[in-house]
Parts: sequence; structure tokens; C-alpha cells
Amino acid sequence: MTEENRVTRTIRVRNLQIPGTLGRLLLAIADAGGDVGEIRMIQQSHQSMIRDLLVYTEDEQQFERVLAATQANQGTKVLSVRDDVLELHQKGKIAIRSRYPIDSLATLGRVYTPGVAEVCLKIAADPTLAIQYTAISHLVAIVTDGSAILGLGDIGPIAGMPVMEGKAMLMETLVGLSGVPILVNTKDVDELVNTIANISLTFGAIQLEDISAPRCFEIERKLQEKVDIPVMHDDQHGTAVVTLAALKNACKLSGADLKKLQIGQVGLGAAGQAIGELLMSYTGNTILGADLSSEAVGRFQKHGGTPASLKTVLAESDVVIATTGAPGLIKPEMVRKEQIIFALSNPKPEIEPEAALSVGASFAANGKVVNNVLGFPGILRGAIDSRSPRISQEMYLAAAEAIAEHAQPGEIAPNPLDKSLHQAVACAVARKAFEQGLARAEFVPYIET
Repeated sequence: MTEENRVTRTIRVRNLQIPGTLGRLLLAIADAGGDVGEIRMIQQSHQSMIRDLLVYTEDEQQFERVLAATQANQGTKVLSVRDDVLELHQKGKIAIRSRYPIDSLATLGRVYTPGVAEVCLKIAADPTLAIQYTAISHLVAIVTDGSAILGLGDIGPIAGMPVMEGKAMLMETLVGLSGVPILVNTKDVDELVNTIANISLTFGAIQLEDISAPRCFEIERKLQEKVDIPVMHDDQHGTAVVTLAALKNACKLSGADLKKLQIGQVGLGAAGQAIGELLMSYTGNTILGADLSSEAVGRFQKHGGTPASLKTVLAESDVVIATTGAPGLIKPEMVRKEQIIFALSNPKPEIEPEAALSVGASFAANGKVVNNVLGFPGILRGAIDSRSPRISQEMYLAAAEAIAEHAQPGEIAPNPLDKSLHQAVACAVARKAFEQGLARAEFVPYIET
């Protein structure tokens, strides 16, 4: 079962102290299609044992069968069923907290009135001091209209809030940025752009999240024209950066030179378009692009891509990248020997890596490897710290190089929880901003300028 769509529940059971009770229970769960992870002892007496069983199933229906089998096991009583994911989300996953304890009237006077007035007047006289004396230097707006949440589609901005909170958690944990979810209740491009632009003074950068294509392209472009802080649509650029990094290492493992290979991109939505553009920028070569939408193909061609059919892409490309959201689109018989296949749609790829490898692909990967968390924290940290007004294509390329270099030998992507990775990405992005003359900071302590 795939990790992305499986159901996870904790079943608390009381088993009688009769030999074989636990063994029969585990067998019953397995026969019902469940997979038992952690088993934790909670309480023990002469008559019984209470345990928590972490159980994984493919879907809710399978879990109900597992639960019924558990209840039917001789000597077992189900005490409770917990959804650990829902419990983790109770009351949200993030909070705004004070950096300093307010433990005296003297402290109160410094952080609030009357002391704060002096800081306000300094900023009024020189607005650039806000970077030094306010939280703007580490605040990031994480904005969605809810039109393309994960692989769930247009479920609305409120339903997207758990994803925005997750992004904020990752930013704070990995690079110390304070992400603020912003849910915007409109699908109108100009209204959305104006809303974000009007609150942009609060933030050091804006991350657009889970906004559907093709609207996302126009929203990002128009918003960046209105504000002088970095705007990044993670579904586009985060995905593209991590894909390039993983592809560079896959080519290294395969003994191939990426710049000499024909690349094909299947699916030209937000991720596919950005992947194609970044790869063309890196290799200097055109890329074959296939999509059912003539508008998407035309946009890809306008940016230097070559229109092609799915059949042509598979027949003529040395590297095939797929971001279609269509499971099983690529059949094993379509794969050529020695091809590199990146089938990146989640939760189910266009072709499973094992299937591609079994018919001769030299390397194959799915969307588990290409995780945006490898890129966006460090990219935003580097852009903010350098005070760049935007993120250039060269800064994205620098981020991809840093990610690729940080992978362990034999791996195509590094550990996303390795904080040194994100510092390396931030350094690479900030350094490139200085090299390009985009940086407005005088000095960033951890990079050589």
C-alpha cells in the first residue's frame, strides 16, 4: 500500500492473558488486509493486557473490515479507535507566540507603550528600518484560494488550511521563517492579486500555494509586478527545482550527461510548465512537451518548448518526466531501454518505478522522491536574507545545484529534514542574488559576498 493514501488508525485492545490471543489477533488483522506497525504496551494485569496497535489499511472500507476482525477475535475487546492524524490537527498545528517573556512592568513598557513609539517614529522616518526592527524580516505569507489542494482539486480555501499550516511548520522548523497562512475567498485573478498586494507590506516574501493552472501563471506574474518582495508559486518552482536536482543525480548514477539528452515533459500544468522552463534554462536545449490542452501546449511552445504527442515523447526522449495526475498513463511497453523515467504524480504515478525498470529503464523514480520541502524553505530564506525583490531563474538553478550536491552517494535526493541542506540552499540562493546585483542587503553573515 502507498503511504500517501493509506488510512492510519490506533486501535486500543484488551487481550485476555490466554496464550495465542495476540498471535490470532495479528493474523486476523493481516487476513483482513491490514498492516500492523507499532505495538505499545499500555497496562498489564494477571487477567489481561491493554495494548495500542498502529494499523494501516488501503482505505476506510478495508479498515472497517480490520476492525470487525479485531472485534471478532476470541479473547480481544476493542476499547477505542483513534485517528492519530486528526488528533495531531486538533486546534491547528501552528501558533503565534511572543519571542520575549513579559514578566514585569518595565518589560511591558519597552515592548509596548511607551517604548514602542520610539521604534514607530524611526520606521516612519526611514521605512527600511522595518526589516531591522520588526518581524517583517522573517514573515512569509502562504496564500491559497483552495483551487488545487494537493491532489484533491478545488475543495476551497478553508479546506486547504491544514496544508498551509504544514508549510508554515516546515518553514519554521527548517529555516526559522514564520509562515502565515492566508486564505483568500475569490477565484478572480485581479481580485486575488490586489488582495495579496494590499497586505504585502506585512511580509518579507509571498509563497503562492495550491492555486490551479493556468490562473497560477498570471497570478504570479501580476503579483510580482505589483510588489518588490519575492513571490514564489511552490507548485511551479519548488517542484521544478527539486526535479532538476534529482534528475542531475539520476544522470550521474546512470553515467549520462543531462545536457546531451533529449528530455520530454508529459503534462504541462503548473509543475510541468515550470519543470520544462527550468530544464531548458539549464540544458540550453528545447524539450518535447505533451498535454491534452492545446492552450497548455501553446504556452509551453511560447517559452521555447517543442509540441509533441505522448507517443512521440516516449519514443524520442532519453528522459521522460510526467506530471499529469493520470495513474497508469505510461504503459510498460511504451518505455524504451536505457530511458530515465520520472513519473511524479501523487498518490499514484503514471508508471510504477518497478514496472519501468523491469522493461529496461536505466533509472525510474516517483513523486515520493521529488518532495518540494527540499527546496522552498531554503529558497525563501536565501531570497529574504539577501532582500532580493524577486527570485530569478538563476537563483532557482543555484538552489537545484545545492540540493543535488547535498545528496548522499547513491541517492538522488537528500534527507529533507537535514537542516544543513536548507542552509546550503539558502546560501546558494543568497549568493546568486548578490552575484546578479539583486540583493539589497549589505551583508548576509553566513555567505561569502
